[in-house]
Order: sequence, then structure tokens, then C-alpha cells
Amino acid sequence: MKIAITTSSFAKFSEAPLDLLREAGIEYVLNTTGRALTEDEAIDILHGCVGVAAGTEPLTRRVMDALPGLKVISRCGTGMDSVDRVAAEEKGIAVRNTPDGPTLAVAELTLGYALDLMRQVTRMDHELRGGTWKKRMGNLLNGKKVGLVGFGRIGRATARLFEAFGAEVAFSDPYAEDATHQKMEMDALMGWADIISLHCSKPAGGGHLIDATRLGLMREGTWLINAARGGLVDEAALHDALASGRLAGAALDVFEQEPYTGPLRDLPNVILTPHVGSYAMEARIRMETDTIRNLLDALKG
Repeated sequence: MKIAITTSSFAKFSEAPLDLLREAGIEYVLNTTGRALTEDEAIDILHGCVGVAAGTEPLTRRVMDALPGLKVISRCGTGMDSVDRVAAEEKGIAVRNTPDGPTLAVAELTLGYALDLMRQVTRMDHELRGGTWKKRMGNLLNGKKVGLVGFGRIGRATARLFEAFGAEVAFSDPYAEDATHQKMEMDALMGWADIISLHCSKPAGGGHLIDATRLGLMREGTWLINAARGGLVDEAALHDALASGRLAGAALDVFEQEPYTGPLRDLPNVILTPHVGSYAMEARIRMETDTIRNLLDALKG
């Protein structure tokens, strides 16, 4: 029995997930490209496999059609946007994910972005390295209004961290209720918050959740953070809002096209990272171990 592991850095910090496969007598193949696979590459590496410990490669109906022996998709992470779950259900392919592993890693990264943006740490670091000694005035997180779009595990963990710094938190989420936090309609939240942070999936109908219109609802001098999904934000409209100075800054960990090579790289008031939301060692080890346990459990029926 053989499975494929398509996340590009799997088991880098611990052999424990691979040990589970060895103990079960299951052969595995690895993604050695160092990046997310294309559809054709996924079909190639998954040939002859009954399961996949999946990254963010597109596991589409076309891919599944080409792999009649595939029985389990075990996603290493929370997001399921890359998996055609309708096709998987029709074909009897079990689909699992690891919602708990990345929660604190993404929440802490979001808090780090906010502190960095408000004190302009990365911007001054770049200036100093370039020979400019300039003391930029920042802002306190204490007392700020933080609007969270999405209030699942990660959104709630993020709320707790911001509140520890004295921030006021409200959220927008059509599926969540919470007695201790104010729930607002999306457009109202955009105009209320000093910081908007995204912790949601892509809209069911496609398109940008944060487009030029919603960016226009944000008050002048506010900040935007996206460590959730690429494509949630209209990057061209965001570039315009940042370049004009209407928004104070933004931090993005995810992009419509990855690796990202677009014009946001040229702006001094934006922080860009290469999709590392879950890249805290402890979180990665837990996610990878949970991924293999989920896969093995599903294979056992």
C-alpha cells in the first residue's frame, strides 16, 4: 500500500509522522519540488497511491478522475479550498483536515503583523539597512478596534491575543455566534475597525471578498491583515489604497498567485511573507502527525 505526501517541507522537524507510516507498513513518496504541485504533477506523484497527505495543490475532479485507486485525502492544514469535495464525495474518497494544529501559529503571526505594522518595525529596519536613520512615530495596539472576518478556531484564538493587549474585538461571520463579542455585518465592520484581519474561507461564488468597494469602506489610516486565503483581497485595489496612503499599511501571507511577484513588493507600508501561517515548529509537527493519523484512520474505514 502506498501514499503520497505532497506538502513540500513534510517531516523536516520531526520523523514522528513518518514513523507512523513505517509502523503501519505503508510506503510513501514525497514532493521534492519545494513548492505546491500543479494538477499534472499531482496526477503523476499520486499514481498508484491509495491516499495523499495533501498540501495546497489542486485536487480537482480532473485529478481524481485520473486516480481511480485514491481512497483518502488527508489535508495538512485547515483550508479545503483546493479540494473538490463534491467530486470526492461522489467517488467515495474520504476527506480529512487538521483544524487544530495551525490555530495558535496563525493567531500569533496575525498579532505579530499588527504590532509590526503599527510600530513600523520592518519599514524602519529596511530603511536603516539602506543607510537611513529615521525614527518613525508608531501607534499603540491598546485601545484599537480589531475587526475579525471569520470567527472559527483561528478567529477566536486571535481575539484572545488582541484582547490581552487591550484591544476591542468585533467580528463578522454568518455561521458563528458569540455572547461575549459584538457581531457585525461585513460592511459595517469595515468602517468600524482600526484593524481588519481575515480568518475565513473564499466566498462560495468566487471573486474577492475584499474588493475596491470594501477597501473604500475602511477608514483612512487603518490596517489590513490577510493570513487566511489567497484571493480574498483584490491585490490591485489594495495596492492603490496603500500607494495613495489612504490605508496605513497591510500584511499578507497569502496571494492569488504563489510565489508572489507583484507590485505590492515595491511598497514600503506592506509586509509580505511566503505563506508561512502554520510554520511554527510545534504547530507543524502537530499538523503533520494529525494528518497521518487521519489518513490511517480513514484507510481503516
